[in-house]
Amino acid sequence: MSPSSSSSAPPAVRRAEHSERLFLPWWLWLGGLTAAGLLAVEVWMGAPGVRAWLPFVVLLPVTALGLWWLGRIRVAVHAGELLVDDARLPVRYVADVVPLDAAGRREVLGVGADPLAFVVQRPWLGSAVQVVLDDPDDPTPFWVVSTRRPVELAEAILAARDAG
Repeated sequence: MSPSSSSSAPPAVRRAEHSERLFLPWWLWLGGLTAAGLLAVEVWMGAPGVRAWLPFVVLLPVTALGLWWLGRIRVAVHAGELLVDDARLPVRYVADVVPLDAAGRREVLGVGADPLAFVVQRPWLGSAVQVVLDDPDDPTPFWVVSTRRPVELAEAILAARDAG
């Protein structure tokens, strides 16, 4: 066995892996920090002492922490599971995966949405995937997960399911 063949993974395994983080876009960071800065200036209003620095020391880091927290969600397909933040779905229970554009996501999550569906939606992302489940012990009919690359995520889920 050659060293190169032992270190390379089969193509199906590589295709089954997917990982992305649902970061906020730069313009939301800019808007959020600008709003926090304006609020800090409003509290300061030229006053001396603690009011001169405390609003900036508190509001700007707290806003940055909140914006980071909103973009912390990780979506991954790894080791036969779909991982969305701390939720795990074994891909053996996946019946089908449908990549959704903005209109498809709006339709799935709109007026006729199923209240039992598991949804991880980020409004700054237009696309998502709908993961239809086939698990008789679980009342959840499907998952809807926001993603920047819906086709690649759908392919990774299906490849992991077919490999398992």
